Amino acid sequence: MTVAEVETTDTARPVQRLSPRQWTRRHLFRTWYDALITAGFGALFAWVLVGVVRFLLTADYTILRLNLTLFMLGSFPRNQLHRPAAALLLIALAVGLAAGALSAQRREIAAVAGLPYRPGRTREVVRRFWPALVLVVIFLALTETITPTLLAVGAAALGFAGTWLGKRLPENARKASWAFLLVLPLAVYFILAGWGGVGWRGWGGLHLNLFLTFAGILLAFPLGLLLALGRRSSLPAVRTLSVAYIEFIRGVPLITLLLMGAFALGLFLPSGLAPGIVTRVLIAITLFESAYIAEVVRGGLQAVPRGQVEAAQALGLSPWKVMRLIVLPQALRATIPAMVGQFISLFKDTTLVGVVGLPEVLSVGQDVNTQPQFLAQGLERLTLPFAGLIFWVGSYTMSREARRLERKLGVGER
Repeated sequence: MTVAEVETTDTARPVQRLSPRQWTRRHLFRTWYDALITAGFGALFAWVLVGVVRFLLTADYTILRLNLTLFMLGSFPRNQLHRPAAALLLIALAVGLAAGALSAQRREIAAVAGLPYRPGRTREVVRRFWPALVLVVIFLALTETITPTLLAVGAAALGFAGTWLGKRLPENARKASWAFLLVLPLAVYFILAGWGGVGWRGWGGLHLNLFLTFAGILLAFPLGLLLALGRRSSLPAVRTLSVAYIEFIRGVPLITLLLMGAFALGLFLPSGLAPGIVTRVLIAITLFESAYIAEVVRGGLQAVPRGQVEAAQALGLSPWKVMRLIVLPQALRATIPAMVGQFISLFKDTTLVGVVGLPEVLSVGQDVNTQPQFLAQGLERLTLPFAGLIFWVGSYTMSREARRLERKLGVGER
C-alpha cells in the first residue's frame, strides 16, 4: 500500500447511513427551537400548498384553452399551422440523431480506453427533462382536438427513431448527422418561411421568445468572443475599441436599445434598406448580449494559468494555435456557469420586446384578458402564472443541463 493510499484511508470520512426517522430527528427536531421552526414552516408550507391545490382544482381554464394557439404561435396564420408542425418533427428527428451519434461516439471512446459504458436510459431522460414533459402534458390537457396529441406522439417517435438510427450509423454518416444539426436552424426557417410561408414578422407567442433566444445566442456568442479577445489584444486600437464598446453597451439598459432599434435605427438607413421590426429587435439583443458574453469570456481567459501559455509557446505553437488549442478550451470550460446564467437571462429578457409591440408570450397573456368574453374578470391570476410556468421550465431545464455538463467536465475540480 502506497503512502497516498494510507493517507486516503486514514483521512477519509466514514459514510453514515441514516434512516428517514433518524435524519428527521437530527436535522429537523434536534432541539426544541428546531422543532418550533420546523413546525412553523411546515404549517406555512401546508397552508400555501392547500391554497394552490384548491385554486388549481376550482379555476376555469377556458381562457387558456381558447387562446392556447395564441400563447404558442401568436397570430401565425391558422391555415399555415402545418409549417410549425413540420418544423417540430424535423427538430425532434435531428435531436434524436445527434443524441444517438453522441452515444455511439462515447461507446467507441470507452471501448478504446477499456472502460465500461452504460448507455442512457429512458428513465434518465425523464428524470432530466421532467419539467418540460409536465409542461407538454399541461399543453395537451388544454387542447380541444386530438391533433396536438398526435403531433407530440409523432415527435417523440421520431426522436426515439433518430436516436436508434444515430447509434448505428457508421462514422462518416455520423459526421454528416452533426453537419445536419448545424444547418438545422436554416432548415427550420425555410420550412416556416419558405415557399410562400410566414416570415418572422408574423411570428409571435412562445415561438417568438424561443426564436429571439436561440438567434440571439447564435449571433451574440461569436461577437462576444471576438470582443473578449479584442479586449486582451496587444494592439492599442483594437483593445480601445473593444473596451469602449463593452463599457458603453453595459451601461445602457436593454429596453433602451430595443426602443432605439425599433424607432431610431430606421432613421440612419435608406427607406428601402430599413429592416423589419423583428430584425431591428434582434440586432439590439445581439449587441447587448455580446457585451456581457465578452466579459464572461474575459473572466475565463484570465483564469487560465500563465504557465499554460508559456508551455505552449515553448513548444513552438503560433499565437493563434495557442489561443485555439490551449487557452480557449480551458477558458470556455470555466465559463459554463456564468455563460448559461447569461443565456437564461436572455430567455427571460425576450419578454421586453412586448414594449415595442411584438406579441411575445407575456404580451399575449395580457392581451387575452381584454377579449370581450374575459374582460374585467381578473383572469390575470391564470394567464400570468401560465406564462411564468413556461419561463420557469425553460430556465430550470437549462440550469440542470448546465450543472450536468459541469459535472462531466469537472468544472471547479482539480
